[in-house]
Amino acid sequence: MRILVINCGSSSIKYKLYDMPSNRLISKGIIEHIAEEGSKIKDHYTGLKEILGKINKVDVIGHRVVHGAEEFKRPVLIDEQVIRKIKQCCLIAPLHNPANLAGILACKRLLPGHRQVAVFDTAFHQTLPDYAYIYGLPYGYYKRFGIRKYGFHGTSHEYVANEAARLLKKPLNKLKIITCHLGNGCSITAVDKGRSIDTSMGFTPLEGLVMGTRCGDIDPALVTYIMRKLSLNVAQIDEILNRSSGLKGISGISNDMRILSARAKAGDKRARLAIDIFVYRIKKYIGAYTAIMGGCDAVVFTAGIGENQKDIRYKICQGLFRALRKKPKVFIIPTDEELMIAIKTFRLISKER
Repeated sequence: MRILVINCGSSSIKYKLYDMPSNRLISKGIIEHIAEEGSKIKDHYTGLKEILGKINKVDVIGHRVVHGAEEFKRPVLIDEQVIRKIKQCCLIAPLHNPANLAGILACKRLLPGHRQVAVFDTAFHQTLPDYAYIYGLPYGYYKRFGIRKYGFHGTSHEYVANEAARLLKKPLNKLKIITCHLGNGCSITAVDKGRSIDTSMGFTPLEGLVMGTRCGDIDPALVTYIMRKLSLNVAQIDEILNRSSGLKGISGISNDMRILSARAKAGDKRARLAIDIFVYRIKKYIGAYTAIMGGCDAVVFTAGIGENQKDIRYKICQGLFRALRKKPKVFIIPTDEELMIAIKTFRLISKER
């Protein structure tokens, strides 16, 4: 079975074509600058049409969908009802779900009759206990508006946790693993016996760690304070928190950790401060998750910074496990969200048969 995995961003489409169940990668690619000035790719439909022109045969399409709220705890075959619910989630994932939906609708036009499967970033975290996902707000907000922690990067966390279990040669349901997805967006997950029991991102991907351009955890009263001080509207404060904060905002230089590392070594104090804050926040979360699980068998680093920035990994691990009698194994595991989506898509289709 040939499964085409589609990952649509706001201005890009990443794709991989797999032969399943052998997990063999047949082809892959990316289209960027969609709908940007000067680009010949005007929308996701045009981009996917170009991709399909390079591929001989597709049996099923698997889509990454960022937010499924509480509706979707596992992959689903896409129908009109699923499309409506994904559209409803656009309100709480405005940067991601509209692009994911554009990919689904484009494939529906370009490949009529082909089965499509949605695999949700939030699904892996649906095992969080209520005391981990409920905020300290009036409970009615959760019941009326679905305000709770959802978590993200779930497909990545699930994939690398399984790979860590394989490397440890132990069943995942016997292990306590902390997975660190560190890229421009960053999140950490406590995986206890194969289940996500807490994760750093929240209602949106803004909560948690300091990231490339996102602030992560802050005092919520700061939002209204800054708005009053600078006479900002909602759109402007949202722009600051999501696109002008984090490593970029602290350093005043860049959200690229490679650039910041070079500048810090050259003596730039704010670049060093940005890195120190980034590392400190990660250490705090790893320590907290070790405590709630009552131990840790392995810590996994993945994604751009996690896989490639050896100096950052060293800073995070330095002194981290000093008080533990049993030291966790530390793994660097390249994530493969597209393969995980292909596997989940194949399992669902096989079950449907």
